[in-house]
Amino acid sequence: MKNRYRLLKRGERSTYYCIDSSTGKRESLNTKDRDAAEQIVIAKNQALRQPALNLQIAKAYLAGSDSGVATRSWRQALEWIINTKQGATQERWLRAGHQKVLQPLLDRIIMETTAEQILDVVKRGTVSTNVHLRKLHNFCISMNWLPWPIVPKRQWPEIKFKDKRGITWEEHQKILAGERNAELRDYYELLWHFGGSQTDMASLRADDIDWTNQTISYARMKTGSQAMIRFGDTVARILQARPNNAHSSATLHCAAVHGLTTRSVPLLLR
Repeated sequence: MKNRYRLLKRGERSTYYCIDSSTGKRESLNTKDRDAAEQIVIAKNQALRQPALNLQIAKAYLAGSDSGVATRSWRQALEWIINTKQGATQERWLRAGHQKVLQPLLDRIIMETTAEQILDVVKRGTVSTNVHLRKLHNFCISMNWLPWPIVPKRQWPEIKFKDKRGITWEEHQKILAGERNAELRDYYELLWHFGGSQTDMASLRADDIDWTNQTISYARMKTGSQAMIRFGDTVARILQARPNNAHSSATLHCAAVHGLTTRSVPLLLR
């Protein structure tokens, strides 16, 4: 490894200087003793060389049990963790992996990443960046791709979620007034009256309704638990306006409602 610092003697006073070959900056060593000056320069070069040397030694040891330690990137680790997930969880990880702020880090070698680089990404990212990068970091530790944590557990920035609330009646009315699609207005009305999740409400079917007792029953997609809600005449009119067929199994929404998963709709802010 080429030395960054070299010794230089200049001037009538025979003062020794240290020259930084990367920047060209000259620094006086405040000594006329050549042996002392040489020791200072050697110490400066060793201080730079030692971290890199330690990393190379660590790689050499780890390579005995893991041949990919010297080449494995964060992107490869992300692909591994995505493959362990399913359904909505996998979709969230895929979206997290496309975050712009995360891209420079993903191509870095895991073993060569510093805590400063990770914390800089977290600082410039969102709450989602903090959550998923923390989990990715811990996944690498559990897989023995990292011999020790890059960022200690207590040094990760606190995860602070924004305040959540339900919309007001006035806000609900503004949403209805601004929506020209009649089917979407009905969908918003069901969300308001039932208080269910967007996906659950968009997945309701005609055979979920008990018209005799005026109740609607469905399994919550997130938890699998059964929900049963009694409805009044206002909701009954909305439900009766939805398409149906002879088998009473048609969905209560149009195909356009499925697109809500990719639209930004200010429905339930809770």
